[in-house]
Amino acid sequence: MNLRHMAVRLSAALLLVAVAAPAASATTKCTMKFGLKEWSAFYKRADGSGTISCDNGQKANVKLEARGGGLTAGKGEIRDGKGTFSDVADIKELFGAYVAADASAGAVKNAAAAVLTKGEVTLGLEGKGTGWEVGVSFGKFTITPK
Repeated sequence: MNLRHMAVRLSAALLLVAVAAPAASATTKCTMKFGLKEWSAFYKRADGSGTISCDNGQKANVKLEARGGGLTAGKGEIRDGKGTFSDVADIKELFGAYVAADASAGAVKNAAAAVLTKGEVTLGLEGKGTGWEVGVSFGKFTITPK
């Protein structure tokens, strides 16, 4: 499955989650701009930072950390990444560990897309970067305020 096809499927899944989620009384829509540098050799590690902005005016600078394991090898960097969260009542609901799973293959210039979950909160990530990676990995993606 190519990355464009995967991104379309992930977008459709996010839309279904957004439509199926019960409407809360005072929710806010939040997005995140981020950058990550990663490497993997059986153990996958990525570190980065970003800024979360919500339509209710809340904003936070955040530290990003991804850890996992699997059959992977690679090194890369994502710049100008974008994350879209499901609606929440407060920006504080976005902090914590999300469950992640991905499959990837690419070289030099990559496009990436992933959907992560933390309880009822869903985070869709997309970005473009450079580097190379081959493999399947599972782990967690943690967002903490700076």
